Amino acid sequence: MNHNHPVFTDNDPQSELVTLNLGPTHPATHGVFQNVLQLDGERIVSGVSTIGYIHRAFEKIAEHRPFYQITPLTDRLNYCSSPINNMGWHMTVEKLLNIQMPKRVDYLRVIIMELSRISDHIICNTIIGQDTGATTTFLYLFQFREHIYEIFEEVCGARLTTNIGRIGGFERDFNEIAFAKINKFLKEFPVALKEFENLLTRNRIFIDRTAGVAEVSKETALEYSWTGPLLRAAGVDYDVRVADPYSSYQDFDFEIPVGTSGDIYDRYLVRNEEMWQSVRIIEQAVVKLKTEPKGIFHADVPDFYLPPKQEVYNNMEALIYHFKIVMGEIDAPKAEVYHAVEGGNGELGFYLINDGGRTPYRLHFRRPSFINYQMFAPMSEGMLLSDAIINMSSMNIIAGELDA
Repeated sequence: MNHNHPVFTDNDPQSELVTLNLGPTHPATHGVFQNVLQLDGERIVSGVSTIGYIHRAFEKIAEHRPFYQITPLTDRLNYCSSPINNMGWHMTVEKLLNIQMPKRVDYLRVIIMELSRISDHIICNTIIGQDTGATTTFLYLFQFREHIYEIFEEVCGARLTTNIGRIGGFERDFNEIAFAKINKFLKEFPVALKEFENLLTRNRIFIDRTAGVAEVSKETALEYSWTGPLLRAAGVDYDVRVADPYSSYQDFDFEIPVGTSGDIYDRYLVRNEEMWQSVRIIEQAVVKLKTEPKGIFHADVPDFYLPPKQEVYNNMEALIYHFKIVMGEIDAPKAEVYHAVEGGNGELGFYLINDGGRTPYRLHFRRPSFINYQMFAPMSEGMLLSDAIINMSSMNIIAGELDA
């Protein structure tokens, strides 16, 4: 924090404003970004949001990498639900190549993406509780994020930045241990989530700190291009999984929770209900998998799906395919495609222009946090500093999604 010399306004000589740098290293910002605020006491008069502290030029780097080598870039955007980023990118390339996916692969992807959504919402809602003083709820529910990471680890060997799956499916089938951990999670998590709700949802202190704070109308939310839980909390039932289904989401029965006032309390309620809906979707996916042929975990696209490593070690043709795929030597169509998925924070889109070369001619990530964050400074005007902190938590701004 940096307190500059007082600034006296022309309108009121007795008014003393203080400039406060909230971030980029302040623990209350939950990320590497900054807000330069003008404060009158503890009330925010105006503010300017700045980003760029961890800018990594992912979009420019992607122009110099084959499709496969872009996957690790995507899961460093929203690292709280990185598998959604990975699979969103894979589906974008599959759309470019017109690859038809087996239903079993779609259902396996749905399980991983919905676990990722739960993981993302656990982080957001527990931190809202933490920032209102409820440390118990934060510590209690956060353990289930670790359980989700254990499932990811069983599937792909990684936990946070997963690099999970491949263009065309997964690199291996889910084993019995992975399914056992999924079933264990489906049994234990709803109990914990219900207890979490019992601790916070009707808690008088929590309601006083969140209800009616940072209200946003549906018109304003749409004007700022909000998507995801923030938009739904404002009363707009837009969800990419329903509006433009992908990965066979049309096969699942689930509700889109919406709020009314768009305040912090509604955002909390919407994310909580979305976790319940994600559990419901995963349960359906597990049942649907039982009707699909076992052993299928990728599409039949040898020109773009990497051959098994054992074959690469022992078969010259497989080695050649492996080399050509990794180095981007197999022609891809000249086209422009846009594919979006419902990320943890909203519409996560990939706009790909391909000119037939080894690498994308242009790749743009539509990062929901980047778009949602535009509104933080205008929202904060007239707000108490302590309320602005909770507002920031409820927006779930992930620094990796700001600075692509």
